[in-house]
Amino acid sequence: MPDRLPNPNAVGSEPGPISLRTLDFAAGTMFPPQRAPWGKLLFPVSGVADFTIAGKRYVSPPAYAIWIPPEVLHDSRTPHATRYASCYIRRDLCHGLPEIPSTLSLSPLIRAIVADFAARDVTYPTTAVDERLSLVLLDQLRLAPRHESFLPSSDDPLLSPVLSALRSAPGDRRSLAEWARAVNTTERTLSRRCRATLGLSFHAWRQRLKLVTALSLLEAGQPVKLVAHELGYSTTSAFISMFHQLTGMSPARMVSGREGP
Repeated sequence: MPDRLPNPNAVGSEPGPISLRTLDFAAGTMFPPQRAPWGKLLFPVSGVADFTIAGKRYVSPPAYAIWIPPEVLHDSRTPHATRYASCYIRRDLCHGLPEIPSTLSLSPLIRAIVADFAARDVTYPTTAVDERLSLVLLDQLRLAPRHESFLPSSDDPLLSPVLSALRSAPGDRRSLAEWARAVNTTERTLSRRCRATLGLSFHAWRQRLKLVTALSLLEAGQPVKLVAHELGYSTTSAFISMFHQLTGMSPARMVSGREGP
């Protein structure tokens, strides 16, 4: 996302301690490779964005933010129309935040603070109240659960072909035991390699894959019932439950661009 924010105290300078903004981006918006001397926290209010950070691909769905430390090369794109929030943090305030690019789980409080600043069109906290609120935001970000990537990949010779097959057909309902037989190993071995190389269980990884796929299908205009069927859910309500569990909002609310509780 763009590096510089309007700063009422020093227009054109680097963002002062914390700068925020929430903007709408059209489908197909591309941001070329760039690096900045400050940290960036980036997350969609609705929609999804793709990043390449230090040569690695990251996906950013709602309720999960991308953290980019200072001076790390990155580019991004929005495959579909996206409403995106950006928080820029001065280098000396980045202590306690990850030293490597990471995915952060966003608490309702983090999203509420960012939404409040956006609703009041505050890009740079200048009042004592807003400055205190921005410090709460920083504290919450330091406490946020961290993940190497929302949808990690693996080059493990047993696991990689399973993940590739699921990426091509995320609605495939085969169990872990069935996948293990397909690659001539045991369920226990495949489960152990999932946790060791992905940091997630097979079930959790597959849920995340379905969420990322669902976001793209919903943004393309497919109805919720059809998306649920395509992703292998026996009922629409089961799909909606998964979606709400991972994003904190319903599919319909995400598409409308309104934040859910």
